[in-house]
Amino acid sequence: VTAAAIAKELGIPGRAITGQEFAAMSDEQLLKEIDDIGVVARVAPEHKVRLVKILQGRGEIVAMTGDGVNDAPALKTANIGVAMGITGTEASKEAAAMILTDDNFATIVKAVELGRTIYDNLLKYIRFQLAQLVGFIVTFLGSALLNIAGGIPFLPGQILWINFLVDAPPGAALGMDKPSAGLMARKPRPASASIIDRKLAVWLGLGGITMAVVTLGIMAYAQSRGDSLELVRTLGYVTFSLTHIYAALSYRFPERSIFSMETFNNARLNWSLLFAFVAILLPTEIGFLQRGMQLVSLDFETWLLCAALASVMLWVSEGFKLIFYRRGSDTE
Repeated sequence: VTAAAIAKELGIPGRAITGQEFAAMSDEQLLKEIDDIGVVARVAPEHKVRLVKILQGRGEIVAMTGDGVNDAPALKTANIGVAMGITGTEASKEAAAMILTDDNFATIVKAVELGRTIYDNLLKYIRFQLAQLVGFIVTFLGSALLNIAGGIPFLPGQILWINFLVDAPPGAALGMDKPSAGLMARKPRPASASIIDRKLAVWLGLGGITMAVVTLGIMAYAQSRGDSLELVRTLGYVTFSLTHIYAALSYRFPERSIFSMETFNNARLNWSLLFAFVAILLPTEIGFLQRGMQLVSLDFETWLLCAALASVMLWVSEGFKLIFYRRGSDTE
């Protein structure tokens, strides 16, 4: 009765049962009813171990907290055993994988949120980097097959400039992004879930291919007009680099549109994108950088054309998200 009253006060859903009732239930019955049970009161050490194993048998990642000697077996069995640092016994601390130094359960929630944020940001970084990597590969392959810019769309110095000054700042900002809205309301991901599933691979491939198509398209057009090789490569360099700015915005959130309120709430990302744009601009305007990277100046109308073509990648990516991510999340 006391355990049920405390659980109700704390907002823990589900019915309360005693350890004796728990022991009388078969594993099959427990598997069916475990979601409806919120509290198991007056449990023995073997009951705790059994409960952990039942949950693990369903594919759950189980965290177990405890402070006494009788908690040690379950702490050791759980995927993540958490012992109390202040009131915990030495036996429980030795059996646990982690020690809660302040004995505050709110710290566990904060740790879970931090872990989810780190994982989320890792995915943002990976999505951004892989999309542009596909773009580089397809651009070089397409250039070689179609004999655009002599099969060399970018010179080594241009590639390094894009990688280190255009791409690195937004990538770092994505890796240090703030927690997403609704992060703690998400269901835990399955332990077997792949970082890159089929849907994500298609999304990344589609984005990278679009980067290459718009880049090769403007280069082929300039080449067909008889423009100089420097101008052809400059148009490719500017268009390709601008697609990366769009990619940093679009690949940040799979389930949210670029037009959502969260798009520009990361000050680091905003400044990094501004830095990236300036980094794109400088080699086309400053003399010694122009000579070193073999680029030329572009007029304002040409910049607008490059930006418009680069935005095609954004619309393709956003369309894919709308169909395969956002619509799917609404029906789950």
